[in-house]
Amino acid sequence: GRVRVHKVAGMGSYDNNGYVIADSQTREAYLVDAPAQIERLLDEASDYRVQGVLITHTHPDHVAGYAHLKRLSDLPVAVHEADASKLPGKPENLLAHGQELRVGAIHIRVMHTPGHTPGGLCLVLDDAVITGDTLFPGGPGKTRSPELLKQVIDSITSKLLVLPDATAVHPGHGDDTT
Repeated sequence: GRVRVHKVAGMGSYDNNGYVIADSQTREAYLVDAPAQIERLLDEASDYRVQGVLITHTHPDHVAGYAHLKRLSDLPVAVHEADASKLPGKPENLLAHGQELRVGAIHIRVMHTPGHTPGGLCLVLDDAVITGDTLFPGGPGKTRSPELLKQVIDSITSKLLVLPDATAVHPGHGDDTT
């Protein structure tokens, strides 16, 4: 189909995954996250007209390349408002649960999945979801309290596990799964 999800793995010292969500016909795209070695993600997207950068959450490993990104481009950065204060700069856009973004003819649904961070997000496409650190193969990202662990498990149970079984899961670290 039209949806292309390009994965750039092994970015930075925490082996982050960065993504390019692209419409293969209109050649429009979004980048997902701004880890160290952001130039690798920009290179992967060089054949597309990048509309902006969507941040899944603001832990340092996912935004380590933010300052370099801003030196290399004028791309607008979007993040959930609950994580905005932790971004190394002021975001140009705030994202909210249920918000629909478009890149070409592709719809991207923003899903707020708190627990790992207050503003954790997943990005849902037709048959794929980019989960940041909300979900890796084998479980959720680290939380700081039993209450936050419950919150992220509730996010996974009520929002991710209801997606079709064949949905491709693209995490912030590690291998893809379904």
